[in-house]
Amino acid sequence: MLRPSLLILAMCLSLAACSKGGKDGKPSDKSASANTERPLQVTAEDYVTIQNNALASGPVITGSVQPERKADLRAEVSAIVLQVLKENGEAVRKGDLLARLDDTSFRDQLASSEQAARAAQQTLDQAERQLERLKTLRASGMTSMQALEDAEIRRNNAQSELVAAKARQVAARQQLQRTEIRAPFDGIVSERKVSNGDTAQIGKEIMKVIDPASLRFQGLVSAEAVTAVKAGQSVSFRINGYEQQFIGKVRRVDPAANATTRQVEVLVDFTGKDQPRVSGLYAEGRIEAGSTEALTIISSALIRDGDKSFVWAIQGGLLKRVPVVLGERDVRRGDYAVTAGLKSGDKVIRQPISTFKDGTKVDLVASAGTAAAPSVTEPSVASASASSTGK
Repeated sequence: MLRPSLLILAMCLSLAACSKGGKDGKPSDKSASANTERPLQVTAEDYVTIQNNALASGPVITGSVQPERKADLRAEVSAIVLQVLKENGEAVRKGDLLARLDDTSFRDQLASSEQAARAAQQTLDQAERQLERLKTLRASGMTSMQALEDAEIRRNNAQSELVAAKARQVAARQQLQRTEIRAPFDGIVSERKVSNGDTAQIGKEIMKVIDPASLRFQGLVSAEAVTAVKAGQSVSFRINGYEQQFIGKVRRVDPAANATTRQVEVLVDFTGKDQPRVSGLYAEGRIEAGSTEALTIISSALIRDGDKSFVWAIQGGLLKRVPVVLGERDVRRGDYAVTAGLKSGDKVIRQPISTFKDGTKVDLVASAGTAAAPSVTEPSVASASASSTGK
């Protein structure tokens, strides 16, 4: 079933076709003149009035989205990779086993150190018993002072050896634990660097783990604009791969500029509910350091022609193609500042179409919700748009 607007359009086109010609099928001069003089009906929903608005201004910031909590997990021992338990993108909990290295030699070292610690403990126990016997004999005058001192020295040496053996045991156990790569916090595996059978040298990167809930915008601003940036200022920016605009707040401005680019890093926290879940994406926006009053126009009313821009304005009851000069874009709403071509109070078609002609007569009518059905002899912006779409 046709919608009412399309049905009315079809009736308009049918009547127009019937009135184009006489009996011989040729268009008459009277009908052609009527067609050229029919005005375009425009409602309040079809145009926007140009007026002064607050235009957010501030320095441009570019950078990328990076996590605050991230860990590059590296091998602390040299061993063969036996098993990799997590893949890229998998969620992990703190303490989860991510990868396992060959621990054969480290288990042998731990067993050896444990045996050495037990032997050192037995030696100490024997030295202490010997010392106690000599103390008893010395009290009854049955042994020399030199023998007692020698027993004390052996006891002290046994104590030192036991301490060293226990230290070697602890080191061996730590080495064994380092063959298991575990997650340092709750997060996601962002990059896997090894596979089963690889040789992991000390310092070799095994995996990267990030916390997606800690993402922030790490951007750079030019040195000339850094004096206008302060902690707490709002930032509007877009991220590659996302349609919506993100809102943040400046947390910190680095006190030192980059030695190569001479730009200053600015750290921005997300303040909105929507946050990206992917790190490393490029982002660009503007820090709202201030606002100015300027004529603004919505982006949908603009038509681009190369480097030039123009709009369809209603002037003196006629539709006029007016070139405009644009200024900065508002970072919050996406509107553009108009520096030339329009003045306050001008009416501009909200969503122009390709079939508009310069000089077409325009009638401003009541809103579509309160007006009666349009006359079959007078086209409207809505019907013109539907006709253009149908083509």
